[in-house]
Amino acid sequence: MSLVFGAAIAFGGILVGRMLPRRSDRHAHQSQQQQQTVTAAQRTPQPICGCGHHLVFHDQKTKMCQAQVVIPGRWTGQTGGTYRQCMCQGYRGPVPLDEYYAPDLLNDDT
Repeated sequence: MSLVFGAAIAFGGILVGRMLPRRSDRHAHQSQQQQQTVTAAQRTPQPICGCGHHLVFHDQKTKMCQAQVVIPGRWTGQTGGTYRQCMCQGYRGPVPLDEYYAPDLLNDDT
């Protein structure tokens, strides 16, 4: 009887192994994800606040967010959505560096 159970477990393991994807497929998928991560890292970082809006949506003096957010109707019991101002109290994100103009020092026009 124990030989029958052992054979059934071994046969089940073989069937499960045949149904799972191959390791080469997993490695190809992992290398594709790594390539996407590398290309994403090469892009310049964007000044995105914790509320999810860009720096341009925040007032320069008060730093308050001026963007509109939508509230889905299913949260308020209505059929459509409503808009209201973002509740962000101030910009909380990376501060971009100021750009300055520097004249070319290697120019022969001096």
